[in-house]
Amino acid sequence: MRLAGRCLLLALGFVLVAPASEAGPAHLTLWKLANFALFAGAIGYVLWKKAGGFFRSRTEQIRREIAEAARFHREAEARCAAIEQRLAGLDAEIESWRAKARQEAAHEQERARQAFERDLKRIQAGAEQEIAAAANDARQQLRAHAAELAVRLAAGKIRQRLTPEVEDRIVLSVAGDLERQAGRR
Repeated sequence: MRLAGRCLLLALGFVLVAPASEAGPAHLTLWKLANFALFAGAIGYVLWKKAGGFFRSRTEQIRREIAEAARFHREAEARCAAIEQRLAGLDAEIESWRAKARQEAAHEQERARQAFERDLKRIQAGAEQEIAAAANDARQQLRAHAAELAVRLAAGKIRQRLTPEVEDRIVLSVAGDLERQAGRR
């Protein structure tokens, strides 16, 4: 390519150096053609030198972006497939959660029922103990009252039967018992 560019420049140099005395219509057309060729060659050379690298780098950039877009597309398809798979299993998962919630509610209800029964038994046992304690207290009070009434009744009967002669006999009997006990010592 360098050789072709040098040849083109040499040919243009000959055309430009041509004597100006041959100013005819054919020479003028040749001159215009040479100017056009020089201009087109210069533009072609600049484009070939500069644009080639630009287009190669741009092509490489486009290829990288296409590869990256393909990678993003594959990742998006994988995420989409994963989401669709989760959505497919979502109904089963929701039903599983519902069953678990029903099971936990039944378990909690059973636990509450058992706690209620324990509390009820504890309250009943406490009430029975209080009733038993109150009954024992009432029995003791009744016994004490009965004993007091019996003592009063006995005292009344003793007073009725205790005459002055009986009193003397009791006193003599107690005195005799005391003398005998004093003699034994």
